[in-house]
Amino acid sequence: MINETAVTLPSETEIMITRTFDAPRDLVFTVWTTPELVRRWWTSIDAPLVVCEIDLRVGGRWRYVSRDAGGTVLGWYGTYRVIDRPRRLVTSEGFEGNPGVEAITDLRLTEQQGRTTMIITVRHASREHRDNHVSSGMEAGLNRSLRRIDAILDQLTKEQRP
Repeated sequence: MINETAVTLPSETEIMITRTFDAPRDLVFTVWTTPELVRRWWTSIDAPLVVCEIDLRVGGRWRYVSRDAGGTVLGWYGTYRVIDRPRRLVTSEGFEGNPGVEAITDLRLTEQQGRTTMIITVRHASREHRDNHVSSGMEAGLNRSLRRIDAILDQLTKEQRP
């Protein structure tokens, strides 16, 4: 089954991402928050993560840094604000190339019959910040990452079967 991703703009400052995974939500939450697994799906094969720091506690920080073959370094960071495993994860999110501009990301996971629906709402301080985020190519990169998550979930689900 091919899982489709919907990206919508529900308000002047928000991006909403909806996606269903063929896996239980605890496993989706694990893939989203475990450094060894995040390294497998974040960014791209051409620009792997060279830093993947996750301090998964309220007030804890996360930071991901990728480097491409040409040496270009890109970094993202944030702080965990709400952790309700495996239902919800709220973080701040910033891009090191655009200091002082942060969004709030609210990830919610619901499970029905072994399938998990993920809804991420990204709240920006302004329409300009939201529009810059959308025009950055985030949707194409997001879809590549979510397809890699599908593959990881498939592998982990198979490994868990007796």
